[in-house]
Amino acid sequence: MTRMTTRRMTRRNAVLGIAAAATALARPSLTRAQSAARVVVVGGGFGGAACARALTRAHPALQVVLVEPNKVFTACPFSNEVIAGLRDIEAQQFGYDRLASDGITIVDRAATEIDIQQREVTTSDGTTLTYDRLVLSPGIDFHVEGLPGYDDAASELMPHAWKAGAQTLLLRRQLEAMKDGGLVAIAIPANPSRCPPAPYERASLIAHYLKNRKPRSKVLILDAKDNFTQQRLFEKAWQELYGNMIERVALSQGGRVTSVDPSARTIVTEFGNYTPDVANVIPPQRAGRIAEIAGAADTTGWCPIDPGTFQSKLVPNVHVIGDACLGGGIPKSASAASAQGKACAAAIIDLLAGRPPEVPRLTGVCYNTVAPGYGFSLAGNYQPKGDIFAEVEGGMTSPVDAPRELRAREAVEAERWFHSITADSFG
Repeated sequence: MTRMTTRRMTRRNAVLGIAAAATALARPSLTRAQSAARVVVVGGGFGGAACARALTRAHPALQVVLVEPNKVFTACPFSNEVIAGLRDIEAQQFGYDRLASDGITIVDRAATEIDIQQREVTTSDGTTLTYDRLVLSPGIDFHVEGLPGYDDAASELMPHAWKAGAQTLLLRRQLEAMKDGGLVAIAIPANPSRCPPAPYERASLIAHYLKNRKPRSKVLILDAKDNFTQQRLFEKAWQELYGNMIERVALSQGGRVTSVDPSARTIVTEFGNYTPDVANVIPPQRAGRIAEIAGAADTTGWCPIDPGTFQSKLVPNVHVIGDACLGGGIPKSASAASAQGKACAAAIIDLLAGRPPEVPRLTGVCYNTVAPGYGFSLAGNYQPKGDIFAEVEGGMTSPVDAPRELRAREAVEAERWFHSITADSFG
């Protein structure tokens, strides 16, 4: 991911071309019968919303149904700024009115059952939706069996804040209530995980909050990995901005969390126990529950796909996009989900028309903000290679020794990217 390319991809291109090339959706018209086909999309995050809009834009006569129980989507990108008191939660929230005005049918209930043979989705009120093609974009759920002691009740004491919304605000309140001189511990799971750099961004922004409000406090990272994405950039920023306020215990140093005791607010690792004032415990993850119900998840908890079409390798006429799928080299991120949603829509249009789908080419970009006005990024191009997505033509990452002017520009670019991707997905 850190290699430079001879055919450079600028960050502006990544912002403006968040997904597969727009030409991938410029298809000939479907026949009348094919236009009457119905595609049901389960999950209204970045991937599902982008897929539904791309399908409708490509062929307005196509019946597109989006199944999403939440009337308001709360975005994870930039939610770390909410935790640090730099942003209001309302800036993260988006509705589905624009999608409805595009002609997409919004079903604001949860999908609870999927009948693969009958091609039916049943929702929480008993409604049955038939489909010709089904797209699952359920995001993540937590693999709580992998972290003894952690469950829904524990999350009210040791918030994960890994699904933006109420948990985001809970962690923020705990930080505000903590005394000066307190300890904040962040437990980070092994990969695969949603947005791998985000826990380190969170540690940075919490340190920023503490530096300004509770300067005698510390941040402790308990990490199930020895190395992480953009590690040198983060560590340089920590040293420059926060001195010894952030301490990281890596896997080989005993940083992997093996269990928790919520009643005692204790985090247990292989080499010792910790009782912080605030415990941010991010559990191991897997695909959203509906993927398992559909039979699209394998023993890893994730969904194997054909990277050329996003079709499930386990169940017919079902596509899986976003965090839930096994994407290989492409990270689990909002940018990747949006790209996959658009490429999946293009593949579905081709399949309904009886054409072989074109090979998708995805562009993804990830921004991290470690303090106001201090950001850096990572971008890459991805194409199918065998059973997975692999990076092609190298990637592009911020240089470690960049001047602060570049860090400031990238912080601004991050804001522009967020406005672009949310407008693209939700209007």
